[in-house]
Amino acid sequence: MNLAWKEMKKNKVRFMILGSIIFLVSLLTFLISGLANGLSQDNASLIKALPDGQFYLDEDADETYSFSRIDKRVQAEFLHTRKDAAAISIQMSFLSDDSGNRRSAAFVTSTASPFFTDVKSGEIVLDGSLEEEGIKVGDTLTTAQYSGTFTVKGFADGKKFSHAPAAYINMEDYKDIFNVEEMQLLFLPEEDHSTDITGMHSFSKEEFLQTIPSYSAEQLSLNMMVWFLVVISGMLFAIFFYMMNVQKIGLYGILKAIGVKTGTLFKMMWTQMLMITMTALLLSVTCSQLFTLMAPEGMPFSLTAQATIQLSLVFLVIGFTGATLSGIGIKKVEPLQAIQQGEV
Repeated sequence: MNLAWKEMKKNKVRFMILGSIIFLVSLLTFLISGLANGLSQDNASLIKALPDGQFYLDEDADETYSFSRIDKRVQAEFLHTRKDAAAISIQMSFLSDDSGNRRSAAFVTSTASPFFTDVKSGEIVLDGSLEEEGIKVGDTLTTAQYSGTFTVKGFADGKKFSHAPAAYINMEDYKDIFNVEEMQLLFLPEEDHSTDITGMHSFSKEEFLQTIPSYSAEQLSLNMMVWFLVVISGMLFAIFFYMMNVQKIGLYGILKAIGVKTGTLFKMMWTQMLMITMTALLLSVTCSQLFTLMAPEGMPFSLTAQATIQLSLVFLVIGFTGATLSGIGIKKVEPLQAIQQGEV
């Protein structure tokens, strides 16, 4: 520890440069992770708010919920045998207010279920984001496909689908608007294994989220960026410490000659890595949390404590691995040969 600290003070500029790079890379990683999680919530919070369970789609739907149609007899039998199950339909459309303003909305309906809002015919319950836009309880809304009107009865926070606010409506109103009779999917909560149903394909909640085209493409791109930055940070550690070790061949030879063990040299390098990484991560976590407070209103950004801790641990593991790989050559240093080469 003392040896590691003395070297860092002697070569403070080198270590400050590495720390600055790790700070910037980790901060960018935290910000992109927060953006990915925020977009995930904005895209599918309606589904993510549900408990873990199994979703069932028509096999002919090609794993696309909007193409799925559940046979009425299959639905009736399924709901009869599983009292906690629900049949759900989701369809994108538009809502218009008295002023003629149109807003995109995800119309949602379901059979009786504690996980979905029960709405009477002619009523509508909206995601809370529409309340922030000026819609109030008691307002009248219309949609082009519906001959009647909807009266706003309330709001539900954090209910979005495909980046559009959810709009809970009565099942009969839904069938009238979209001219359908069958529901799109079945949901069985708190079920960790699928039940074989003829003509149906089952998905876990995470698997069902991946069938939403905008969700899977969006998350794949952002997560690739996050892990690419993590790999870059590991390479930076390996390259930096490798260059440092090459320059200190003579020093290592002298230390080995006076009895310093190879393990002690590795501990010195690991201590330096830990001090640099912890300092950089502390600063980047602080800045990312400040960004959370200062982010523009409406920006889909959410950096949870769990994600922050997980990424921090990944950075520590990557740093440890990179530093260790770069120091493998220390074991091969022969004291006499290294002293003869001299310290660069």
